[in-house]
Amino acid sequence: MTVHDIPPIEASLNGLATLLITAGFIFIKRGDRAAHRACMLSAAVASALFLGFYLAYHAMMRSAHAPFGGTGAVRWVYLAILWTHIPLAALIAFLVPRTFAFALKGDFERHRAWARVTFPIWYYVSVTGVLVYFFLYRWWPAPH
Repeated sequence: MTVHDIPPIEASLNGLATLLITAGFIFIKRGDRAAHRACMLSAAVASALFLGFYLAYHAMMRSAHAPFGGTGAVRWVYLAILWTHIPLAALIAFLVPRTFAFALKGDFERHRAWARVTFPIWYYVSVTGVLVYFFLYRWWPAPH
């Protein structure tokens, strides 16, 4: 394994988190708290593993970002996604643990209130994380 193997792992973890968040949402809408809890805890683990790989990758690469090879309108689409993804990802680092804390304490009323905010942001961050990977490494990689 090399440092260049890390971005697809990160994208896979984000994709897995997206699937687990989706399943967790479906389970809670059906009233299946146990399955919801299992999915959401697993999504949190996937997201935490992503963060670990992300920090390791950027520490090893000593670069804050990978260059984007796209131009024109696609560059603006990529930048719009990236510029919304980054601050919302930072926000998720606070929102997810806080939302989980309410559930783990059994304060489901506050958990639901926080989850109404946390869920769409976490979902967006997970989906756009995968999109950023595809933009950077598959669809429009920068020439080397």
